[in-house]
Amino acid sequence: MNDMAPIHSGGDRAAELRAQVEALGPWFHNIDLGHGVTTAPDHFLGDYPRFKFARFADAIPADLTGKTVLDIGCNAGFYSMEMKRRGAARVVAIDSDDHYLAQASFVAQTLGFPDIEFRRLDVYDVGALGEKFDLVIFMGVLYHLRHPLLALDLIREHVVGDMMLFQTMQQGSKDVLEVPEDHPFHVPGTNNPPAYFDDPAYPKMHFIERKFANDWTNWWAPNKAASQAMLRAAGFTIEAQPEHEVYLCRVAPVPYGDWGGGMAVYPARGE
Repeated sequence: MNDMAPIHSGGDRAAELRAQVEALGPWFHNIDLGHGVTTAPDHFLGDYPRFKFARFADAIPADLTGKTVLDIGCNAGFYSMEMKRRGAARVVAIDSDDHYLAQASFVAQTLGFPDIEFRRLDVYDVGALGEKFDLVIFMGVLYHLRHPLLALDLIREHVVGDMMLFQTMQQGSKDVLEVPEDHPFHVPGTNNPPAYFDDPAYPKMHFIERKFANDWTNWWAPNKAASQAMLRAAGFTIEAQPEHEVYLCRVAPVPYGDWGGGMAVYPARGE
C-alpha cells in the first residue's frame, strides 16, 4: 500500500494557479507565478510593472539585507516581492483596497514570501504604523489622492527613515524653470504679474476634474518641475531620477520647519 500523498503534475499546478488568478481578477500587476502562469498576460501596458521596474531597478540598493521596507499602495505586491528578493529583513505592504490585498497575499504565498506583512491602511493614516522604515516605496499613488501634498507631508513626518522611491504620473513640460525664492506680486516698477507663472516649465499641478485614461480617480498630473518642487517642500532631497517619472529621495530638513510651517496638519491616528 502506498501511503505517499499524490504529487501534483506541472499541468495540475498550472491549472490550479490559473483558477486562483481568475477568481482574484481583475489584475493591474502582471506577476509571474511560475508554471507558465502570469496574473495579467493581456495587460494593456504589456508586462507591467516589470518592464518599468527594469528602467530604474539599479537605483535601489541590490542588497537590502537587514533593511525594513514600507510599500504604500502595494496593489498586487510586485514591488514588495522585489524588495524581499533583495534580502529585505522586513516588508510591510499597505493598501486601502481589500481586493488588492487579497491578490498580494496570494502572490506572496505562491512565490514563497509568507512573511510579508499586509495591512489595510490609508496613506493618510501611515502615522498609525508607529515606526519609520529604511526604504519607503510610494509609487503610482499620488495622482489618485485628493490631498497629495498632505500625503507627502505625512509620509515624511511619520514613516520615512532614510530613502523614498517615488513615482507619479506627469504631464506637461519636462523642463524645469529656476524660480526666485521670493515671488513679487509685480514685475518691479510695473503693475504686471511676473511672466514665469505662464512659463510651461514653472511648477504646475494639473487638476483633472473628470477622468484621465477612463479613470475617475486620476485627479492630478504634475509637470516635472512640480514633482521636484513638491518633494523638496515636503522635506526630501532628490538623489536620482532614474526614469522620467521616478525619483529616489532621502530625508532632508523640512523647509520652514523651524517656523512651524511645512509640517503635516493632519493628526496621526493611533498616537
